[in-house]
Amino acid sequence: MVKTIAWVGLLAGSLDILSAFLHAYIVRGTAPGIVLRFIASAAAGKPAFTGGWEMPLLGLLFHFMIAYGFTILFFLLYPHLKIMWKSMALTAIVYGIFIFVVMNLLVLPLTKVPRAAFHFDKAAIATGILIIAIGLPLSFFAGKFYDVRK
Repeated sequence: MVKTIAWVGLLAGSLDILSAFLHAYIVRGTAPGIVLRFIASAAAGKPAFTGGWEMPLLGLLFHFMIAYGFTILFFLLYPHLKIMWKSMALTAIVYGIFIFVVMNLLVLPLTKVPRAAFHFDKAAIATGILIIAIGLPLSFFAGKFYDVRK
């Protein structure tokens, strides 16, 4: 199980951060390094934007710690919630929404990231990324791992 979680967490975390990079670049012209500095600013605050190479690295570390946390939780829940076995797409949607809610209502308020106003369109895009980049791969590979979908 550890090997599967390691690979699936790496895949989901990579898809998610690459989606974040692409979205930030298309919408605001923001470079990947700035995205990683923003993530690092959750702990370091504003100095994350003026610090050296360690700040983007810290942001990447935080990102993958969170991605692995959600991957581990999914794999632990999957065999116990048989409803997750019924529909890969529905499971991905529900888990993507769950991640969005947990991050925005529980995790981010505990960080140094400034509060942003809620915008439905931005929330929908962020949730869509979570569904596609994390929810779908987790649902697919957990189903294969537990061999419940024939």
